[in-house]
Amino acid sequence: MDRESTAERSATEDQFAAGLAAFDAFGRATRRSALDGVALFENEFWTARQRQAHSLHEISYRACFKPQLPRFFIERFTAPGDVVYDPFAGRGTTLIEAALLGRRAIGNDVNPLSGMLTLPRLDPPSLEAIAERLARQARELPEAEADPALLTFYHPETLRDIARLRRHFLAADVDAVDAWLRMVCLNRLTGHSSGFFSVYTLPPNQAVSLERQRKINEQRGQVPPQRDVFAILRKKSAALLKDPLPAGFRRGAARLLSGPAERTPEIADNSVDLIVTSPPFLDVVDYPSDNWLRCWFAGIAPNSVPIALHRALPDWQGFVARCFAEFARILRPGGILAFEVGEVRRGKIALEQAVLRAAGDLPLSPLAVVVNSQSFTKTANCWGVDNNSKGTNSNRIVVFERR
Repeated sequence: MDRESTAERSATEDQFAAGLAAFDAFGRATRRSALDGVALFENEFWTARQRQAHSLHEISYRACFKPQLPRFFIERFTAPGDVVYDPFAGRGTTLIEAALLGRRAIGNDVNPLSGMLTLPRLDPPSLEAIAERLARQARELPEAEADPALLTFYHPETLRDIARLRRHFLAADVDAVDAWLRMVCLNRLTGHSSGFFSVYTLPPNQAVSLERQRKINEQRGQVPPQRDVFAILRKKSAALLKDPLPAGFRRGAARLLSGPAERTPEIADNSVDLIVTSPPFLDVVDYPSDNWLRCWFAGIAPNSVPIALHRALPDWQGFVARCFAEFARILRPGGILAFEVGEVRRGKIALEQAVLRAAGDLPLSPLAVVVNSQSFTKTANCWGVDNNSKGTNSNRIVVFERR
């Protein structure tokens, strides 16, 4: 039976639904239907074009969403000073977008890389301080050893400088400038252009195995070229800091926790205004394998990171239900949860239905399912994937209101 005809609708639900139905920013009419009695709205609600967000976001991470996604919900459901939370923070997109919009940001992620990637961009140093530090490090950092097998990715002189920086970051109590440089290093380790430390490899959101890289080198007839590590770090830092920070930017004000999303005692009851997040997807991403090289640089044992990986839908739904119980505790009455689930197994499994069921009897009322339908997919041709034919072409977000 249609929920809209049988249950009391909140003013928030009516206002949100009306805004979605009337949305026409990109010249397309919103298509409206229903899913399990919940209104479903489909349109291009934010642009699919690249680099339309603040330059501070421009680092790579596997399975991350565009900054326009959290902005869409932050602008509609919060005001400056409100608390925005992401329990699966990843590269910190939600937190940085919240800070740029003058909101207070809280994040959580079991992966310690998340903090290394996120916190430096919430309190960035000046380009002058970065350049001064790099010039000193290029002259003064002592020699350090590295596994010769990594020469599969790097020229010997490039690996020498990477090893020097790694030893420094592991041995020192890093300050804000070093934390920034470590973050940039983690994002320049491998990639497919001269802006990265490595020879040509897969896109920078993951690292292939040594054996796979050897095969890539053989197939392309390539050897790792020498890269100026310190020049690359200066150039990437300048690109990240290209856009000025807005006047309301909440510099250094974010909190980042490191633990399971279903247990966050550090966050008080009824203290969060908006949650925007995307959980580990069902049977899609192998985070330890993707991040093995970043973990090496950061001194992390990748298999020790307890990232939730679920291959069976009931297990994934149970994990989501446990997280939702915690989200219901920390959200204030009237607070909003925007839960993005994307598409898996070429759309054969509708995770949004599992998400609606996971809410169960919790005080979370579904407002809508929002499908942001993209006009193209930017995917590297090394995967054998053509734009707009395979891959993920949409974001699917289930939106709840805390009763």
